Amino acid sequence: MSKTPRALTEEADLRTRLDHLTLSRKEGFDRFANAPRRVRPELLSRRQLKKLGDEALTEYNRARRKWHANLGPLDTPQMQALHEDLWDIFDSNDQDGDKVKGGIALDAFPGLGKTTAVLAFARKLHRRIIKEEGKYTDDGHERWPVCRVGLTSNTGMRDFNRAILEYFSHPGRHRGTTAEFGYRALDSVLSAETKLLIVDDLHFLKWRNKSGIEVSNHFKYIANEFPVTLLMVGVGLENRGLFSEGASYEDAVLAQTGRRTTRLGMEPFDIKTEKGRRGWRDTLLAIEERVVLSDGHPGMIADDLSDYLFARSTGHIGSLMTLVNRGCQRAVRTGIERLDTQLLDRVKNDAASERARREWQDALEAGRLVSRPGQQRKKAS
Repeated sequence: MSKTPRALTEEADLRTRLDHLTLSRKEGFDRFANAPRRVRPELLSRRQLKKLGDEALTEYNRARRKWHANLGPLDTPQMQALHEDLWDIFDSNDQDGDKVKGGIALDAFPGLGKTTAVLAFARKLHRRIIKEEGKYTDDGHERWPVCRVGLTSNTGMRDFNRAILEYFSHPGRHRGTTAEFGYRALDSVLSAETKLLIVDDLHFLKWRNKSGIEVSNHFKYIANEFPVTLLMVGVGLENRGLFSEGASYEDAVLAQTGRRTTRLGMEPFDIKTEKGRRGWRDTLLAIEERVVLSDGHPGMIADDLSDYLFARSTGHIGSLMTLVNRGCQRAVRTGIERLDTQLLDRVKNDAASERARREWQDALEAGRLVSRPGQQRKKAS
């Protein structure tokens, strides 16, 4: 007997109901890493929709609401390139324990999908290692290939170590000195044979105060003592001195972390080149294939809305997915069952995209920029 839309939706929700809190614990990460793929709701025609009873229609629309709210992650060109670099660095770090492993800093503006891309990589890595080496270590401990820690502006070295212990549910996470927490964190990582340590929201750390120097020194300690690849994720890390030598002692201390760190980035979609336009179109086609609206048609997004969506999102994947998600929610809720400029004009997007929208829209309408492959731009007079 096939499962109802409600049963499928609730099953997916149970396995993927995640936030920063649950991803900061190994059980939450395990649910994320092993969550089944959501089942795309069946595409029903207008006639089929009208034949549904009230209860069945409610359940069908609920399934679509959940589906459209979770359309990603999309395998964009930016994510593909980032994952290739991450695999290069991670696999090259498979050295003996006396070698210092190179760290990674993913430094990019908001709205480009940094955390989404990193978690997608971490999921693949977790599944690969568990498949190759099993769920338990030779000593009988649970194997946890990935540990994720989120920072706040008040994070010091003791808090950082405690966050690692919290991830592993270590019984000694509630009491202890900074040094004791550090030894316990190292013991947890060694026992679980953790290979990747993700430090998210690194930009929240106040680098130029005592806590920032402490944590930066601790990153060096991790690189020396922990057999892990350290992956730091944040905004404006270069401007905060992570990669610069500096003139003062504090600058030099921070820069030592940068000496062992490879900086990676992510960029918005670029429609100034034919390659960039192909990447933009491929992404729109992938979205179009996932949208479940009765009056949808081939080209509804990739052709009819290509320029419009680029102007509204300014090429940022986060803004694009937010706009499409909200548009689909309105299309289902109002019974319009399609995406077009008239509907999307009534949908609000993030403030940064709305501020930059006019400039991009004018350039696209005037033909100074084109968003579809094979189009020719008008030359400036």
